[in-house]
Amino acid sequence: MNRNRRTSLQVAGSAGLYGALLAIGLLRPGQASAQSLEQAFKTAGIAETLKALGAAGAPESKDIVINAPDIAENGAVVPVGIRSGLANTQMMALLVEKNPSALAGAYDILDGAEADVNMRIKMGQTSDVFAVVKADGKFYVAKKEIKVTLGGCGG
Repeated sequence: MNRNRRTSLQVAGSAGLYGALLAIGLLRPGQASAQSLEQAFKTAGIAETLKALGAAGAPESKDIVINAPDIAENGAVVPVGIRSGLANTQMMALLVEKNPSALAGAYDILDGAEADVNMRIKMGQTSDVFAVVKADGKFYVAKKEIKVTLGGCGG
């Protein structure tokens, strides 16, 4: 097969797949938030990260639940989940106060999807974790302390 034809078919096939994913809503075109997320991943500290996300001054909400252990015996792998009971949740993010880069993960929530994400994070020491949720264009936060034990003694 002609190399130029093969390349053209590959590009056309990729564009078709991209278009199909856009059509069914699995991808969003030209997400402007990607740049702000890139900046947020480079920030240090909760206040600076919230500002980069556009969530500075967000109020706390009892409709956001952080599902994580109170004591993590292995700081290298800490399971954390975020669930939002807020209507029209658009984005969820997790921040770890004492990590070098506060933003541990950020997720866009598609319309109609259940606002529930789970991840495993690394924590070097006991710290507060913050869940940031964007719902109906407004930001809300929740906070939980996770104690990290050294040596896995549970105390």
